[in-house]
Amino acid sequence: MLNYIKKRFALSTVGAKDLLKAVLFSTLLNISLMLPSIFIFLFIKDAINSLNINTSSLSHNLGFYVLMALAFMTAIYTIARIQYRSTYTKVYNESANRRISIAEKLRRLPLSFFGEKNLSDLTATIMDDNTQLEQTFSHAVPQLIASITSVLLISLGLFFYNWQLSLALFWVVPLATLVVIISKGILKKKHQSFYNIKREVSEQIQEGIESIQEIKAYNQEKAYLKSFDSQLKRFEQTLVQGELMVGTSLNISYLLLKLGLATVIIVGAILLSSGNISLLMYLTFLMVSTSIYNPIIDVFNNMAVLSYLDIRINRMREIDNLSIQTGKTKFAPDHYDIEFRGVDFSYESDKSVLNNVSFCAKQGEITALVGPSGGGKSTVAKLATRFWDINRGQILLGNQDISQVEPETLLKNYSVVFQDVVLFNTSIIDNIRIGRQDASDEEVRQVANKAQCDEFVSKMPQGYQTIIGENGDTLSGGERQRISIARALLKDAPIVVLDEATASLDVENESKIQAAISAFIKNKTVLIIAHRMRTIANADKVIVLENGEVVENGAPGELKKKGGLFAKMVARQSTNQHFINKAIQLT
Repeated sequence: MLNYIKKRFALSTVGAKDLLKAVLFSTLLNISLMLPSIFIFLFIKDAINSLNINTSSLSHNLGFYVLMALAFMTAIYTIARIQYRSTYTKVYNESANRRISIAEKLRRLPLSFFGEKNLSDLTATIMDDNTQLEQTFSHAVPQLIASITSVLLISLGLFFYNWQLSLALFWVVPLATLVVIISKGILKKKHQSFYNIKREVSEQIQEGIESIQEIKAYNQEKAYLKSFDSQLKRFEQTLVQGELMVGTSLNISYLLLKLGLATVIIVGAILLSSGNISLLMYLTFLMVSTSIYNPIIDVFNNMAVLSYLDIRINRMREIDNLSIQTGKTKFAPDHYDIEFRGVDFSYESDKSVLNNVSFCAKQGEITALVGPSGGGKSTVAKLATRFWDINRGQILLGNQDISQVEPETLLKNYSVVFQDVVLFNTSIIDNIRIGRQDASDEEVRQVANKAQCDEFVSKMPQGYQTIIGENGDTLSGGERQRISIARALLKDAPIVVLDEATASLDVENESKIQAAISAFIKNKTVLIIAHRMRTIANADKVIVLENGEVVENGAPGELKKKGGLFAKMVARQSTNQHFINKAIQLT
C-alpha cells in the first residue's frame, strides 16, 4: 500500500505515511460529524419512550444530555484538530521537501537539460505545479478517500438498520457517480489542453519581456499584442469551457442526490403508514438524509479536482526520472593536463556537433581553440568543464576520466569566463566574490583593479557596494565582462577557460587585462577561445575546429607556414584590420 501511494502520487516515504494518517483522521472526522444526529436520535427516542409510558419526565435528566453534548463537541474538536495537523501541516512539509528535492535534482542535471527546456515551463513546474499539488493534497486527496470510506461505513450500518429506507436513500448515488465519471474522462482532455495553452501564454509573456528591445526597434508592438491577445482568448475560451463542464456535471449530480431525500420521505411515509417502521426510525432516516450526502458531494468535488492532478504529477515524474550527473566527491589529480580522446557529442540525437575530437591541453601552456563560427569551440570548453556529458570517447583531467567525478567537485579546479556573462542583482563586490566566498574585501578589490574594474566602479554612487540590477543591466557589456574576469582572477583555480573573455572590450582595456591574465595564468592549464588573432598571439598550441572536427593542431608559427585554415584566418583578419586602419586615417 505504501509503495503504491508513493508511486501513484509521487510522494516520499514520509509523505506517503503522512497521507495515510491524514486519510485515517479525515475518516474519523467525517464519522464524528454524525454525532449530532446520534445525539438528537437518543433525545427523541427518550422523549418518545416517556410519552409511551405516560410520564412527563425523560429517563435521563437534562444534565446528562448537556454532558453528552459537551462530550460529543470535545470529541469532534479533538479529532478535527488532529486531522488538521495531520493533513495541512504535514502536506506543507511534504511540499517543502518536494521543492528542495526538485532543486537538488536540477542542481545535478547536465546543462543540456536547461538548453532543451523552456525557462517559463520549468519555472511553472517548480512554482505553480508544486503549489497546486500542495493545495490538492491538503484539500482534496485525504478528504476524497476519507469521504468514500466514511460513506461506505455509514451506509453499511444503515442497511443493517433498515434496508428499505437505506435503498431509498442511496439509490441515487450510483447515478450521480456515473455522471461524474463520464464527465471526468472528457475533463481530462480539456485540462491537458488548458494546461498547454496556459504554458503557451506564459512563454509568450516571457518572450515579450526578453525581446522587448527587438520588438520596439522593428515596430512589432501591434503584431506582438495581436498574437498575445489571440492566445489570451484561446486560454479564456478553454478555461470557460472547462469550468462550464465541471459546473454542469456537478450540478446534475447534486440534483440527482436531492432526489434521494424525496424518495426517503415518500418511501418512509408509506412504510410508516403500513406499520412496517416506527416513527423513530422514520425520523432517524430523515435526519441522516440531511447530512449523509455532504461527504458524497465532497467526493464529487474532489474527483473534479483530481482530474487535473495526474497532469502535474506526470510533470514531476519527468524531472524525477531524469539522469543526474554523478561521480566521486574526492578528486586530486597529479597534474592538470586536459586530454580529449575521440570525443563525439550532439545536442540532439540526429545532429552531431563534435566528431572524433582529440587533442591535449597541457599544464603551463596556453591552448587556443579557433575556427569558423559554429565549429564547436564553445562546446569543447563546456565539455571540458563537464557542463555536458559526451556521447562517445573520453575527456581526461590528470589522466582521470572527468565523467567519473562529481561536477561540483570537478569545477573547483576551474576558473571560467564565458562570452555570455551572468551577473546577479546585488553589489559589485558580491558579484566578484562569487569567485571565492571567503575572500576579504581587500582581496576582491585587488583582483578588480587587475581586471580594470576601478575605472568604472569609481564613478558608481556607492562604489563597490553599488547594486547593479538584474544581470547587471546598469552596466555596459565591457563592464560586465571585466567583473566576470575579476571573478576568475579571484578564484585562482589551476585550470582557466576563457571563452571570448575580452570580446566586449576596447583595444586599450583588452591589452591591460591581457597583461593581468598573463600573470594570472602562469603554470596553469589554459583553454582560450577567440576570434581575434591578437588575443591568441601568445598561445603555445592552436586547435583549429571546423564543422565539429579538428582540422589543424600545432604551434601558431607552424600552422601559419602550412597555409591551411588557420593561416587564411590570420591573413583575412590582417587584411580587414588594414582596411579599418586606412578608413580611420581617411576620416
